[in-house]
Parts: sequence; structure tokens; C-alpha cells
Amino acid sequence: MSNVDLALSVALGIGLAAATGFRLFLPLLILSGAAYTGHASLNEGFAWLGTPAAVIMLGTAAIVEMAAFYIPGVDNLLDTVATPGAVVAGTIVSAAVMTDLPPMVKWTAAIIAGGGVAGITQGLTAMLRAKSTVFTGGLGNSTVATAELGSATLISILALAAPIAALALVILFFWLAFRLLRGLARGSHRPNER
Repeated sequence: MSNVDLALSVALGIGLAAATGFRLFLPLLILSGAAYTGHASLNEGFAWLGTPAAVIMLGTAAIVEMAAFYIPGVDNLLDTVATPGAVVAGTIVSAAVMTDLPPMVKWTAAIIAGGGVAGITQGLTAMLRAKSTVFTGGLGNSTVATAELGSATLISILALAAPIAALALVILFFWLAFRLLRGLARGSHRPNER
């Protein structure tokens, strides 16, 4: 495997992992559909992701998850459950697409980069949803849910088509999210003006 192939494989894994931080099942569904149609290569141990049964199962789970994030109260509860799930899903999706790597390198990269990025993404979106709940009484949460759904879809498709571009988009998201959260934190610490 050349260095370029290795970089693309890792970028693909990190991009898909970040997408699982927005929505747990949608990136897995997109990867499953791509593998089923021959548009994505999977490691041997993950061939099950490219089966019709996996596409159906992940499709059902993705629809239920998408709908649940539009139910007030349930969305905040899902964030607490989704964080450890995102780390696991990020690790799995990364390992599935990091082909032709020695197992030790693949799993180390999948756990640290894939699981880590998925966990950070999920944590940032959970904080944004919590701030939205506080500032809008939950009325703005559907906007957050829609942005997360769009982000998961865009990053998943982009990761499959142009992994380096997807990685750049993930880095941009982290930068914007940290700035937004920092601004919100500063705003909540200012004394009330009279």
C-alpha cells in the first residue's frame, strides 16, 4: 500500500467516524449501501456490512434514530446514550475501511482516531443541543437535529468520494464548534447589564 493510499484510507475512516458523531446509524447505512453496490471496499471481517440484511437493518435503525432526534426531551436523552455508541461506531467504521493495514496499526488508528473523533463530534453536538435547550427552551433543537442530519449525510458521502476533503470539513467543523461554544460560554459569564 502506498503512502497516498494509506492517507486516503485513514482519511476515509476518520471522515466516516466523525459522521457517526452526528448520527450513529446513517454513516453506517451509507457505507453499507456503498459496499453493497461495490463503491466501497471493506476489510474481510467487515464484509457483513455490505449485505442486504445489513442495509435493511441499518436503514431501519437510521430512520428511527432520525425521527427520535425531533422529539423534544428524547433528543437530549439520546445524546447521553449516543456518546459511547458513537465511539464504538466510529471505531467500527474506521476499522472497516482501513484496508491493507497490519491489524495492530488498523485497530490502533481505528480506536484512537476513529473512536476519538466520533466521541469528540458527539460531545460537541451534545453541548450545542444542551445550549439550544437552555437558550430556546428546546424550540431550536429541531434546527440542531436538521444540521446534524445534513452534516452526517454530507460528510459520509464526501468521505467516500473525496476523503481528504471530508477530513478538511471535519477540521472546519471542530474549529467552528469550539469557537461557538467558547462564545456562548463567554456570553453566559458576563454580568447582567442594567
